[in-house]
Amino acid sequence: MVIGFVTEYYTSNAYGPTLALVDSCNMGPAPNIIQGLALGYLSCIVPILCITATIGYSFTYLGMYGIALSALGMLGSLPVALTIDGYGPISDNAGGVAEMSGLPSEIRELTDALDAAGNTTAAVGKGFAIGSACLVGLALFGAFMTRVTDIGQQVQVDILQPIPFCGLLVGAMLPYAFSAMTMKAVGDAAIEMMDFIIKDYNAGQVQKANNEVYKPDYDGCIKISTDASLKMMIAPGALVLGSPLLAGFLFGTDAVAGLLAGAIVSGVQIAISASNTGGAWDNCKKEIEKRRAVVRKEVATFRSANSIPEEDWDNYKVNGEHNEEATRIIAEEKRMRELHVAAVVGDTVGDPLKDTSGPAINILIKLSAITSLVFGNYLKEYNLRKLLNAPAAAGDNTQVEPAAGGDATMM
Repeated sequence: MVIGFVTEYYTSNAYGPTLALVDSCNMGPAPNIIQGLALGYLSCIVPILCITATIGYSFTYLGMYGIALSALGMLGSLPVALTIDGYGPISDNAGGVAEMSGLPSEIRELTDALDAAGNTTAAVGKGFAIGSACLVGLALFGAFMTRVTDIGQQVQVDILQPIPFCGLLVGAMLPYAFSAMTMKAVGDAAIEMMDFIIKDYNAGQVQKANNEVYKPDYDGCIKISTDASLKMMIAPGALVLGSPLLAGFLFGTDAVAGLLAGAIVSGVQIAISASNTGGAWDNCKKEIEKRRAVVRKEVATFRSANSIPEEDWDNYKVNGEHNEEATRIIAEEKRMRELHVAAVVGDTVGDPLKDTSGPAINILIKLSAITSLVFGNYLKEYNLRKLLNAPAAAGDNTQVEPAAGGDATMM
């Protein structure tokens, strides 16, 4: 619940952080990007403190079993999480249907308000997902360590040793590499789709000039998106599955333990910040569009009252002089136009963060831990480090001639 409240505070356009993003758009897209990233980083603090408090309390009283129960406790809220997570896409699609159906602008304003609330609920659902992923990942990590530790030995990871520490660094890097792959996949697919749309649009204009009926090729856009979503996920999937196996095969279970710990610690921060930053940017755009709609109504009312053609609006004058009221409205409309451009830039950057990279991090954490657990015994017995050190560990059992008056020694 605390994670949900904090997420709502940072992403809803009813509170200060997102409204501060709206104000930053007055200076263009760059301040909006800077402030949005800072907002996401700040939003990590309270959720992380909640998760650490849960881990500390659970482990103190019930050990790793308590961690597992805490994870089940968070997963027990799954129906609520799924409900609020589904609210956003439903509202967003309702707005798309309203626009494509040619419904009045008032309907679109209502669906935009629902969509703004949906952005917040989606961010809350993602906060639940990554919080539970942290606890589940930790429980699986404990199970992995128990499996690869010999009976009678203490289960522990010594990060002061070079191999676990190097694994820790590599594991902390994995969420960044994974996010880079998924974000690049979205960017490449978007570029390909825009090129397709431009070519299709230009071909449509030629058809219209020849008095032919132009129908946009929607299926082509869907195919590009679908193909990209399948093909470009091969590399991230291979990274998630291959990293613990490669680390374990080369350097043993100590490296895998460090890798899992690093992925959990780093991934939680990235997932929360990416989700909240993207949600705040989206709601920043929604808030500016809401304010811009008010200005547009004022413009439409003024033009209608004074019978001003649309093409004459930007340079409207009365008796050769600028009308004071018209000048004010024109300036405000231009200002809102610039704000909207800055907000759209932020929203475009935020979409792959909140819809692709951020939500997928919890998959990285869980799947890496599960893969390590499944192959734990194999990695313990058959790894390159152990095989190379086996002769040295076994030693040479040949007899050595005793020195004069001395005893024979075993080498």
